[in-house]
Amino acid sequence: MSRLSNVFINRVSKFLPNKPISNEEMEEVLGMIAGIPSKARRIVLRNNGIKERYYALDKNGNVTHSNAELSKLAIEKLFDSNFTKNDVSLLSCGTSTPDQLLPSHAAMVHGELANRNLELNSSSGVCCAGMNALKYGYMSVMTGNSANAICTGSERVSTWMQADKFTSEIENISTLEEKPIIAFKKDFLRWMLSDGAGALLLENTPNAQGVSLRIDWMESYSYAHEMETCMYAGGEKQEDGSIKPWSDYQTEDWLNQSIFSLKQDVKLLDKNILVKGVESLKLAFEKNQKDSSEIDYFLPHISSYYFEEKLKELIKEEGLLIPETSWFTNLNKVGNVGSASIYLMLEELFNSGKLQKGQKIVLSVPESGRFSYAYAHLTVC
Repeated sequence: MSRLSNVFINRVSKFLPNKPISNEEMEEVLGMIAGIPSKARRIVLRNNGIKERYYALDKNGNVTHSNAELSKLAIEKLFDSNFTKNDVSLLSCGTSTPDQLLPSHAAMVHGELANRNLELNSSSGVCCAGMNALKYGYMSVMTGNSANAICTGSERVSTWMQADKFTSEIENISTLEEKPIIAFKKDFLRWMLSDGAGALLLENTPNAQGVSLRIDWMESYSYAHEMETCMYAGGEKQEDGSIKPWSDYQTEDWLNQSIFSLKQDVKLLDKNILVKGVESLKLAFEKNQKDSSEIDYFLPHISSYYFEEKLKELIKEEGLLIPETSWFTNLNKVGNVGSASIYLMLEELFNSGKLQKGQKIVLSVPESGRFSYAYAHLTVC
């Protein structure tokens, strides 16, 4: 058996489309459903604490970038004369919102890069898709399967949230003489999510100059065996908790019921997302025999600042000693970009000039799809 290599994150980049969109501009870009301002918008924004986000749309709602293009533009920032696009061995891409069902997202990104023949991996899911893409790249470089890997997390969700996607459902409701208001499980997410991409370059030797991040370990946990679906798209949740897929609906129902819209069971989310998160975080530290008090930077992907204090309290209750001074997030500046969020946090920290050799970093990513969690422990070197 060949010797396992250390794996280092040597470059981190991002791409955020167009200019930042303020809270007051959101409905101008996404549109008002049935011409009626959302009653949920101000409540959701007050709780999530997001001030700005980015959309791959212009002010008139026209598409400016595909998801694959967002990923390509982030990846291209990793290249220079010492590492070009033709030096890439593996491309591992994660997203919740691919541009199409088939081909895979990674194949479409590869097409945009137009570099050379290489290995691909596509990770689907929700927020953990970006971490799963990273873990595949990590394992490939660690085992010697690949000389290097580029890993991405990206989302282009804004087009899913535009008002015209809900027109048929509103018209259908109106014929029944009901109030034309989209269910909170759909409207809620219109004010939570945004677009962008992040990219990492993984290699088996550290940078000769500057800092690198050695990946010490990665852990993932799923609670789908005991939890029903919380966040979903392309189907509808039934009374027994099961999901009826889009392919089992009549084509007219795809529009009348907004089957392809993103939805979230907010009550299920609030009850379980933090509890299972802290439980799995504790398992990760125990498995790797690491002291949580030694963390210098803790990067938690939180969808909303509403969860921040509750998460801190639960962490303490479970005996984890993560210093509050170590918490680092940029949610308020870039928004909740799903699988790309952890990449965007790491990009800002990596390029901040603040990192010192020997410091410890923990990445923490939950996803509410059916309650999955992913973690990574890094050392600055």
